[in-house]
Amino acid sequence: MIRIFLAIEGAVNRVIGHAAAACLVVAAASAFYQVVTRFVFEQPSTWSEALTRTCLIWMVFLGITIAFRHGALVAVDLAYRAASGPWRTALRGFITLNSLALLGVILWFGVQMAWRVRFQTLAGLEISIAWAYAALPVGAFFSLLAVVAHYFDRRDVELKGAAG
Repeated sequence: MIRIFLAIEGAVNRVIGHAAAACLVVAAASAFYQVVTRFVFEQPSTWSEALTRTCLIWMVFLGITIAFRHGALVAVDLAYRAASGPWRTALRGFITLNSLALLGVILWFGVQMAWRVRFQTLAGLEISIAWAYAALPVGAFFSLLAVVAHYFDRRDVELKGAAG
């Protein structure tokens, strides 16, 4: 059952990584467009800044999933290297539970925030601002999966030497 979960999570993680990279490309292109229209043509774009911010928010909350999967976030490397045996196991469980708790709070309040602002529009884009706020619960949900996957299948390469 764990292997199936890890296989599904790995496939989802690859898609999320590509989506985060696409958000970065769109954010960079729209920011470049904004600079050109503002400073070269002296006719600032009305939509590019909002698109850049929205893409950056999505990039961060999708990209954080990859960081959680590889154990690169909430890194307590020094404590982990110093601990051994049951202390290391307890520390690993503590980190996992706290990460899950934090992501659960982000998921819960992210859904509430997105729901509350669903009738407000993003200036310049004329879409609901809930699309920007939706990055919080979406990123938190996939990060929850990544934290659980990391617990069952550690991938923090830099700590491999400290594991023994």
